[in-house]
Amino acid sequence: MLSVRGLTRSFSGTTVLDDVSFDVRPGRVTGFVGANGAGKTTTMRIIVGVLAATRGDVLWDQAPITTAQRRSFGYLPEERGLFPKLPVLDQLVFFARLHGVGVDEATRRSDRLLDRFALSQRRSDVLETLSLGNQQRVQIAAALIHRPSALILDEPFSGLDPVAVDEMVALLREEASAAVPILFSSHQMELVERLCDDVVILSRGELVAAGETEALKSQGPDRYRIELAGQADAGWIRDLDGIRTLDVEGRTALVELTGVSPDELLATVMAKSPVTEFAREVRTLAQIYREVIE
Repeated sequence: MLSVRGLTRSFSGTTVLDDVSFDVRPGRVTGFVGANGAGKTTTMRIIVGVLAATRGDVLWDQAPITTAQRRSFGYLPEERGLFPKLPVLDQLVFFARLHGVGVDEATRRSDRLLDRFALSQRRSDVLETLSLGNQQRVQIAAALIHRPSALILDEPFSGLDPVAVDEMVALLREEASAAVPILFSSHQMELVERLCDDVVILSRGELVAAGETEALKSQGPDRYRIELAGQADAGWIRDLDGIRTLDVEGRTALVELTGVSPDELLATVMAKSPVTEFAREVRTLAQIYREVIE
């Protein structure tokens, strides 16, 4: 398991990361979200050893991480680190060789990954002749070429079209099934919600929420959507005790329970009007994000 404990980083007296702690568990995909400047990239750079922490620790299996263990990680940086004048295949073989993979095996792995990303026909092309999306595919392949023990990916979906995003999602799921801990940052909340087992949210350098995705979505007061039958106006629901009305539109109301049970609320509403829908509304990750960063 990959863990960070009390990570703090200051630049020229300004604290940009303040006492951040969380775990990235094996076989699980952890989404790392926050606004620009929240501290995500700084955290990732400390994890892989590009930056040193002002305070705090990075742990691997509950012990301080070593340089050798960091070298086994796959890292996709925010600023891409490929060679624009080098052919695609040579590039991937080069990165594999840096991790001690033999030439023949490096070539085999490169060919498999290029085939996976539908780039087999471009293996001899110079990188800069590829589209930005295809360059991103090659960058991801470079992070995977040595079969990493953990994956740290800074905005891996940037520049990918929907088909490539689906390919990447499937690939990350495969890596997770092999018990690899995966941490990736993204501004695409719907994608994070769909893909991630766990979520970590930063705001202004501080940890504001962390945990299993479904558990986070179920936290907070219960919310229910009520839809009345026919042409009834749901405005009167605002006057009921034990609830906070969040929204009313026509015959539909969204309420938050503050002092009644769902059964009690349903009975009260049905005593005045037939009901066609009474359903608990689970918050989306985007809603959670907006709430915790305010």
